[in-house]
Amino acid sequence: MMERRALLKKMAIIGFGSALPLHTLFAGKSFAGAERPYHRFRLGDLELTVVTDGHIMMSPVQQHFAQDAPAADVNKLLEDNFRSTNAVDLGMNILIIKKGKDIILIDTGAGYGFGPDSGWLPASLKDAGIHVNDVTQIVITHAHPDHIGGLFTRDNKLVFPNAQVYIAAIEHQFWMSADKSDFSKSRFSDKELLAKILVSTKQTLAALKDRLHLFDHKEELFGCIRLQLAAGHTPGHTLVKIFSGQEEMVHIADLLHSDVLLFPHPEWGFDGDTDFDMAAITRRKVMEALALERTAVFSYHLPWPGIGHIRKKAGAYEWVAETYAFPA
Repeated sequence: MMERRALLKKMAIIGFGSALPLHTLFAGKSFAGAERPYHRFRLGDLELTVVTDGHIMMSPVQQHFAQDAPAADVNKLLEDNFRSTNAVDLGMNILIIKKGKDIILIDTGAGYGFGPDSGWLPASLKDAGIHVNDVTQIVITHAHPDHIGGLFTRDNKLVFPNAQVYIAAIEHQFWMSADKSDFSKSRFSDKELLAKILVSTKQTLAALKDRLHLFDHKEELFGCIRLQLAAGHTPGHTLVKIFSGQEEMVHIADLLHSDVLLFPHPEWGFDGDTDFDMAAITRRKVMEALALERTAVFSYHLPWPGIGHIRKKAGAYEWVAETYAFPA
């Protein structure tokens, strides 16, 4: 675990390498020591809660998004949507499912390695009335550091000591074969950092030992989760379909990292995709299905709380965020 500690220390200092610089979203404001927001609602017989792990600012925009698109087109789209042309701000929305005595966590956030603007999950859970010891299961959508970084503390202790962890067998095989993992179809530019992430991810997954369970995408979990392979972002990237009776919500994980850029232009892509072209194809295919079926969507990286619907628009798509008449 020494290599993992060294990598996370580097990530904390330089913001996940030059590829992911971190900045403060609100100048002069901090959630340190303050109560963090949460959103609680029902899906059939299930109680669902959204909490925040913080956020990541990605800059410059076209190092990460729309690398092949004309800069004027990218900037105009951002400006037309009243967004900064300097950075894309990624939320880290964590979904918790309460089913009977089970408390099921979908992903674990960035942990301590990304600096003070993230790694808020344990405190956010506490503010929502959930203790880390109460979490019984964790479903990992994919093994990027901002999704599995919250599994261990700085001194390598389990953050959720009573939880079993579930990940796709395809995803596990990809990362555990670090010397054979193929990133040749990715646009991620920092190859040195990528090599270190491979080592760190392998160490994290290995450290889970016998509490780690591998699933295939035909399984149902806990009587309330169906799984769908959405390869491209990573080989085992998984959508989590939460259901109760006739009600369903689809956790789309890292299918989309920007509501402004990737809905109207799924092909513009994201540099964090392991297979850039496959991810674009998957992105469009999944959005088409969700739009046609009018399925409720939960997104890890879209603006808080990441709940809404996908609608077709002008040969592409748009994000329709859920609205709330009062805070809840």
